[in-house]
Amino acid sequence: MNQDTISKYSVANKSVMVYTTAENTALRLTKTAAKTFVKAEQPVESEISVFVNTNKTFQTFMGIGGAITDASAEVFAKLPKDKQETLLKAYYGKTNGIGYSLARTNIHSCDFSSGSYTYVSDEAKDLNTFSIAHDTVYRIPMIKRAIAEAGGDLLLYASPWSPPAFMKTNKDMLHGGKLLPEYAEAWALYYTKFIKAYEALGIPIWGITVQNEPMAKQIWESCIYSAEEERDFLKNHLGPTMEAEGLGDKNIVVWDHNRDLINHRANTIFEDPEAAKYAWGTGFHWYETWAGGDPMYDNIRKVKENFPDKNLLFTEGCSESFNADHYEYWPNAERYGSSMIHDFNNGTVGWTDWNILLDQHGGPNHVGNFCFAPVHANTDTGELIFTPSYYYIGHFSKFIQKDAKRVSTASSRSPLLSTSFMNPDGSLVTIVMNQSDDAINYNTIIDNSEVKLEIPAHAMQTLVIQ
Repeated sequence: MNQDTISKYSVANKSVMVYTTAENTALRLTKTAAKTFVKAEQPVESEISVFVNTNKTFQTFMGIGGAITDASAEVFAKLPKDKQETLLKAYYGKTNGIGYSLARTNIHSCDFSSGSYTYVSDEAKDLNTFSIAHDTVYRIPMIKRAIAEAGGDLLLYASPWSPPAFMKTNKDMLHGGKLLPEYAEAWALYYTKFIKAYEALGIPIWGITVQNEPMAKQIWESCIYSAEEERDFLKNHLGPTMEAEGLGDKNIVVWDHNRDLINHRANTIFEDPEAAKYAWGTGFHWYETWAGGDPMYDNIRKVKENFPDKNLLFTEGCSESFNADHYEYWPNAERYGSSMIHDFNNGTVGWTDWNILLDQHGGPNHVGNFCFAPVHANTDTGELIFTPSYYYIGHFSKFIQKDAKRVSTASSRSPLLSTSFMNPDGSLVTIVMNQSDDAINYNTIIDNSEVKLEIPAHAMQTLVIQ
């Protein structure tokens, strides 16, 4: 992984503010300590330490956010006006919220839509009936309000779950199937029409992913691409069409699926110069554990090692199998914390949660694939439920600034996970997660200085040094 050089940093005369979220407490992004650094002593093996080397920096941080899907927008529209404002400020507010700066949305329908739909009303390849009128009812108004709450700057990208049924081998938007070769040009044009339609309404689109989960035959909208098929569609159709339509400056993200097969997909696409030239980088999800085993965090590092000039973007993750009794289920939050720390430490530049808002049933979802979101709304009462996952994500998104540089960080013991970023304003942010059942006293050693802290059991802390 390439290292950048920054000017010599020192914590001399700097203080550290500590913010904590912890299980079985009322602590939720709560300021719990303010300390100053002292000269570091040689740590010993019986202590637990976090080591930060500010002379070694890595990727540039792009942002953190979540997806504004049809489901999120439909639930949002059912909320009272004051609760709508509460939600927007909670996510996108930089002072009282957690400062989301990144968003994903769907190109026509996905499972988190109330039903399947497309933007065309006939099967003509010229797409002359293309219209995003459907999205102007719920989704576009919510996206516009999110952009405004974020201060006018929200990096938004879009993903398709399936081409229209007539373009596919199975003549069905659901249940997998493949793109018919004779519709490759029309489907490539579809992306460009989506981008232009959204931008005509004042919603900038940063880029697109080629296909959501291209190796999953789902009961909802899905479409299968082998690595070679995605490579060739990008190289021969999508990339050239984007350029021909004046959208060559938009970013194209490949894969957009789990960490398990990511290396094969990256190898296949990025080893082909004619395909690779159109790809900004690789997107990935966290659901590889469905087949057994642990998250394959190390695969992300290996992609970055092999293709250091390509970027990594986490494009989707959520806790599946919704159960309203588990709103406060702490392992859901820890899944976020663990993934974010590992993914950033392995070179990821941005991290995108799935639905930012769902209802009290974990939907709406037109095939019953109900899931958790960091925030749920009871549409009967208008109540907002903020889960621990919201606060765990906030330990990153609230404090790491756009264009921050990741800083070398390591823990001496496995119960503590940690990552650090140097912000453009000169503040240093170190995030520490305690996965254990016990409170832990630990040293944070930055170059030649240290501060001694305590983190509760099953807790997340953000240390802001400035």
